[in-house]
Formats: sequence, C-alpha cells, structure tokens
Amino acid sequence: MPDIPSPALPPSALPPSRLPMLDPVYARLQPLAYPLVRVVTGAFLIPHGAQKLFGFAGGDIGATAAGFARMGLQPSLPLAYLVGAVEFFGGLCLVLGVFTRPAALACAILLGVAAFVAHLPNGWFWSGRGLEYPLLWMLLCIAVAMRGSGPLSVDAARGRDG
Repeated sequence: MPDIPSPALPPSALPPSRLPMLDPVYARLQPLAYPLVRVVTGAFLIPHGAQKLFGFAGGDIGATAAGFARMGLQPSLPLAYLVGAVEFFGGLCLVLGVFTRPAALACAILLGVAAFVAHLPNGWFWSGRGLEYPLLWMLLCIAVAMRGSGPLSVDAARGRDG
C-alpha cells in the first residue's frame, strides 16, 4: 500500500488564502481540525446511547425495542441494548481517541442499519425522518475509522493509533 502523507501540511505548503492576514491562524488551527471531527462525532452519539441505556432525557429501552420489533429487527430487546452500548461506549471511545477504529466501525455499521432500514422508507430529508442525517454520521464514522485516533488521543499517548 502506498505511503499516504499526513493531512497536516506545514504552513509553507498551505495555499494562500483570500485573507492572508489569517494564514497564521489557519496554520495554528489546522492540527485541531481532525480531532474536532473525531470528538464531535463521538459526542453526538453518546446522548443517544445514554437515552437507551440510562433513560436519559426521557429515553426508554422498552420503547426502543418495540420500535425495532415493528421494523422486524429481532431479537429486539438485546438489539436495543447493543445499539445503546455501541452509541454510548463507541461514542466515548471516539471522544477519548481510544480503540478508535473498531469503535468507529461499529458505529458506522449501526448507523448504516439505521439509515437504510429505519430511515430509508421515509425518503431523503431529515425533516421527514429520512436517511440524510444517519447517513451523514455513518460517513463521518467511516472517515474516522479510516484515519484512526490521530495525535490528540489516548491511543497516541499510549504510542498506538487505534
């Protein structure tokens, strides 16, 4: 496999911007771009898992299981707990940057099922509960799985890129 260069470019390699006075700001912020994507992706998953597992914000694992059963996803209660665990603990792993690739892959699979089983029948737009939103988050999880933990992560502190 060819060696793929790191996405972080030295300031001299950055193309000039339309506002050159901001180039030093962009150069300083660039290393934070990927960790921001990884952390936000995980952070958006955590409350969904907390809803299912801990009843956060009025969540109810029984109602989730009943919804899965209506869609033909069986065994619905164990699947509801599995989905909650992947959302909560997988999201937490993404935020911390630990076991990032397996966690992101698990989240991507979960979101793919959500997009194409639960939301596809509703069309494209999220305003109609379509697949737009879960598909976006699935693709973000795939990107995180491809990139790994990155430098600002627990894995990097342990000398790994998980």
